[in-house]
Amino acid sequence: MSKLFGDHAERYTSFVENSGPNAHYDRPAIMRLAGETAGKQILELGSAGGGLTEHLAAAGAEVLGLDHDPRLVDLARKRLGARARLETADLNEPLTMVPSASTDVVVASLVLHYLKDWGPLLAELHRCLKPGGALVFSIHHPITGWLRSDRTDYHRVELISENWDWNGKTVTGRMYRRPVSAVFTSLLEAGFAIDAVEEPQPAPGVEDPELDRILRTTPVFLYVRAVR
Repeated sequence: MSKLFGDHAERYTSFVENSGPNAHYDRPAIMRLAGETAGKQILELGSAGGGLTEHLAAAGAEVLGLDHDPRLVDLARKRLGARARLETADLNEPLTMVPSASTDVVVASLVLHYLKDWGPLLAELHRCLKPGGALVFSIHHPITGWLRSDRTDYHRVELISENWDWNGKTVTGRMYRRPVSAVFTSLLEAGFAIDAVEEPQPAPGVEDPELDRILRTTPVFLYVRAVR
């Protein structure tokens, strides 16, 4: 996974706190699809600086947040204290810190598109979830990914790049785009049932009118809830 977020840990954490796509689009959709989380065991993948973690903890969830970068984990620990458990983890490796059938909901906000092969991780999440437990995730929309590719082969999984402005700092993110069929076939092969697929509207509060228009009218992120 990219070192980009850890290399700019403080800037990134500050940026996503109130940015339109994160605060008013992604987090509300993830929280809604996660459902009632009070008293439930939540596994958060890509917990970063703890922004979504804090919302989950405030809703009464018992959260284990995992991130690949120790600098981000340290920021999240400072933010959350004892209200959540935060650990470093490589999502390409077995999640040995999570017992089998121990998790009610896995949330993965804008993280799975940094993995080329979903198979091993989805198998691990299926193991970690209780029967009937849910995986809730968001990814960059496959349509947008296709538009940012070289458009020579829609059906392959390929690395693409995108420039972002993080509070005045231009950075380049690299992620894997995949066809729609690959998203859902991977879930079905891992033993999940598709429960919801959404392309939501942003919540009120996006300050930039042009950004608000983009979030309301173009394919930005794709949201899925899948059940074990």
